[in-house]
Amino acid sequence: MFERRLWRNLDYYFVGSIIALLLISLAVLSSAAANVATDPYYYVKKQLTWIFIGLTGLTLVLLTDYAQLKRYHLPLYVLNLILLAAVMLIGHEAKGAQRWINLGPFLLQPSEFAKTITVITLACFLDKRQGKLNRWQDLILPFAYVAVPMLLILKQPDLGTALVLLAILFGMLYVGGANPRLLLLISGGGLLLVGLALYAHFHFGLPLPLQDYQLRRLVVVLNPYNDGQGGTGAGYHVIQSQIAIGSGGWWGVGFRQGSQVQLNFLPEHHTDFIFSVVGEELGFVRTVGILALYFLLLYRMIRIAAQAKDMFGALLVGGVASMFTFHILVNVGMTTGIMPVTGIPLPLFSYGGSAMLANMLALGLVLNVNLRRQKILF
Repeated sequence: MFERRLWRNLDYYFVGSIIALLLISLAVLSSAAANVATDPYYYVKKQLTWIFIGLTGLTLVLLTDYAQLKRYHLPLYVLNLILLAAVMLIGHEAKGAQRWINLGPFLLQPSEFAKTITVITLACFLDKRQGKLNRWQDLILPFAYVAVPMLLILKQPDLGTALVLLAILFGMLYVGGANPRLLLLISGGGLLLVGLALYAHFHFGLPLPLQDYQLRRLVVVLNPYNDGQGGTGAGYHVIQSQIAIGSGGWWGVGFRQGSQVQLNFLPEHHTDFIFSVVGEELGFVRTVGILALYFLLLYRMIRIAAQAKDMFGALLVGGVASMFTFHILVNVGMTTGIMPVTGIPLPLFSYGGSAMLANMLALGLVLNVNLRRQKILF
């Protein structure tokens, strides 16, 4: 039963940053999607619906002590694998990827929920291994635990979401007490292997478990103009995004005045590249303000994790913080041309029902830990 006195623990800065980001995102989406559908507010209305559903889910998450989630560790893990496997059997294909399950008026994207479910199940897994993550042998099981859903997601194919799971794993291992030097060594070794594999692929024909367009996106960041012609090259998205952000200047060209957006030069501007809309129409100063809200959101997550009453709670918040941090850094990085285009949306901003609901559930976990950061004395 929910205890009213728990509300005294509520982090109002955290809640305020969520509300502010959602309100600004709806305004930006109304401009970004103005020319995408017949009804200029079609996507705004749908996003509002998903925000309402997400807030309902967030509220439901708050009603039960997060410690109860430990009971459902194995069923949740199995459910996650079943949903990801179901995509390959009955999934809906779009734009060369099979990532969605058709549920009448809705398209469910299991890989989005896989991130939140992975945070919960991995937190249970690591909570039982406190003090046993100091050697590289100790990390084999956690890596194998996350590798199974990762491989299913790569099969869709969805490289971006698979990398998010990897970021969640490293973040939660750090929170769980794994040796930081060992994590850095593994990260550095992994990046070196990726670099060598790409070099061997392009120079010696070494086969890689990636689609051709994924490979182009990985390397085109070095010079997008090598593959940016005709609106179909892998560098086209990056070029148009850089033009949009660069033309915004200090204060932007004005709401619904961005030529890259309103004339549809910028692809996917209501989903993956919505940050480019912010840069063009709102300008550098307001863009920094939005990034400051994201910084506040992440800072409060770190603070909530530090105040958690147990390791399980700290792991939950650490996993959500890792997920959001990776999303924000990669999305902003790819829109500015300093990171590869991986199709990772901007949390709470990009249009997408499954992503919005999954993110709201994840934020509900954070608030759950926040409210129950200390035992209530009766």
